Amino acid sequence: MPLPESIPTVRVTGRYLLPDGTPLSGQVVFRAPSLITFPDSDVILGGPVTAPLDAQGAFAVTIPATNAPGMNPTGWSYSVAEQLAGVQMNRVYQVLLPAESPAVDIADIAPTDPTTPTYVAVRGDSAYEVAVKQGFAGTVAQWLASLIGPQGAKGDAGAQGVKGDKGDKGDRGDQGVAGTAGAPGVVQSVNGISAAAVTLDAAAVHAVPDTAPGAPNGVAQLDATGKVPAAQLPASSGGGAVSTVAGKSPDGSGNVALVAADVGAVATTEKGAASGVATLGTDGILATGQRPTYTAAQVGALATTARAAANGVASLDSTTRIPIAQMPTAVAKNVWTPQALGFAAWSCDPGGVANPAAKYLTPQRLYLAGVNITESTTVTKAVMFARGYGGVSTNRYMAGIYREDGTRVVASSAVALNQAGQETGALPAMVANHIGAVPLSFTSTTLTPGRYWVAWLMTVGGTADFSFFHVQNEAPVATANFFMTTTPFPRAWYIAAQSTLPTTVSPTASTALADHDIPIVALAA
Repeated sequence: MPLPESIPTVRVTGRYLLPDGTPLSGQVVFRAPSLITFPDSDVILGGPVTAPLDAQGAFAVTIPATNAPGMNPTGWSYSVAEQLAGVQMNRVYQVLLPAESPAVDIADIAPTDPTTPTYVAVRGDSAYEVAVKQGFAGTVAQWLASLIGPQGAKGDAGAQGVKGDKGDKGDRGDQGVAGTAGAPGVVQSVNGISAAAVTLDAAAVHAVPDTAPGAPNGVAQLDATGKVPAAQLPASSGGGAVSTVAGKSPDGSGNVALVAADVGAVATTEKGAASGVATLGTDGILATGQRPTYTAAQVGALATTARAAANGVASLDSTTRIPIAQMPTAVAKNVWTPQALGFAAWSCDPGGVANPAAKYLTPQRLYLAGVNITESTTVTKAVMFARGYGGVSTNRYMAGIYREDGTRVVASSAVALNQAGQETGALPAMVANHIGAVPLSFTSTTLTPGRYWVAWLMTVGGTADFSFFHVQNEAPVATANFFMTTTPFPRAWYIAAQSTLPTTVSPTASTALADHDIPIVALAA
C-alpha cells in the first residue's frame, strides 16, 4: 500500500556487482530512528525497510524524505546497512534524503572509503537559504532570476586554440539528383568480335552464305511453286513419276484407278446387302431389320411354350408361388393350412384338439414348441392361442425363435399384452370369454428352411392369469416328441425358472422337461 500523498518521498536505487561484473545478491536495509509521526497525514511510521537485490544486483525503494514538513522528530537521517553475500566487510552509514531530490542513486551518496568511521550526515543550507539569511527577500524563482546580470561588453578575441582531433565520419547523405544524359557510348564488340572496324561473315551470324543455294555442298533452292526443282533432286527419286499403286501400274495418262478389293476393303454397295456387311444405326447398334432371330435352343434357353407344360417348367402366380394345379399329387390340396388362416407356420392344427379343462401359463416357464419351415419365410411375431386372457396390465411376456442347434434367432422385449378375442369378426363367445390369438411382436426375421422352436415366456404374472389352448398330456413326455432315431427333434418341451430368453437352449440338458400340456403357438408376418 503506498504512503499518503501528503508525505514527500524519495526513490532510492542502486546496483551491486563483483569486479568481474557478476551481480551480487543480498539486500539493503534502511532504518529510521524509532517511530516517526506525521500528524497532518494521521499516520505513524516505524521499523526497517528492506530492499532485496534482483537478478541484476539492483534494487529500488521509495521511502519518506528526511525533511518532510510537520513530522516528529525532525533533523534525523537514515541508517543504511548493506547486507551483501560474499562481501567480507558490509557497511553501515547514515544518509539524508531531502525532498528536493526525489530520486537518488545509492552510489552518489554512500561513503567510498571503507576506513572512514561512522558519521552523522547533516543537511547543509542551500544557496537560496544562505541568500535569505544574508538578507535576500523573495521566492526561489526570483532569487534565480537575480543571479543573471545584464550582458557585459564584448571582450577581446582570445588566442587561437590548439587544433582538435579529426572528428568521426558523418552519416551518409541523401542521394543527389540524377545528372543529365551523357553522350552516346561506343560499341565494344559485335557477335564476340572486338575491332575498330568489325567485319561479319555468314558463319559469324550462324547463316548460310548467299553463294550456297544451288551449289554443290550448299542448299537446295525452291522454284516458283515452293518445291525443289527436279534438277536438284537425286537420281534415285525416280523423277517424281508413280510406278505402281497397290500393285497396279498407271494407265497411259499416268493415272491409277483402285477399287475396294484392291485395298482389302468392302464396297459401300455391300453395306446392308445379302452376303455383304451389316449396317449400324446412328446409335452404333445393329439395325433392327438386320438382326438375326434365334431359337431358345440356340441360346441355351427353354421356350416359353414349355412353361406349365408337361415335361416343361412350373410357372409362378402373382404371389411368386407355384399354382396348386402344378403341384404333385403328393402335396395336400384343398386343406386348412397356416397360410389359409393368416399364419406363416404353426405348431399344430388346433382344429382337432380337445380341451376338457383350462390350463394356465406357469410364470417363468419357458415354453418351446416346434415348427417346420419348408421355404424362406419372413415373420415379425409369435402368436399364442388363448383360451381366456383378459389382459393384466402388470404382466410381462416375451417371445422368440431358436434354431435346431439351440442358438437364438430373435427375441422380443418384455411387454404387456392386449386381451384376447376383441378383433372385428370374432365370435361373440370369443369376445365375452377373451378367447383368440394373442400376437407378440419382435424384429422382422427371415427364416430359411429348417426346424425351429417358437419360445413363449411369462416373466411377470400370476398362476391363473393366462389360460391357453393346449394339446393335453398325462405322461412324463408329451406325444409331440415322436421322431425317427436318425433325426431327433423334440417338438414340445420347456425350461423352468427363466426370467428372460437365454441366448442358447438344449433339449438334452438336465433342465429340459416335457411333462406338460403343450400350448398351441404360431408364427405370423
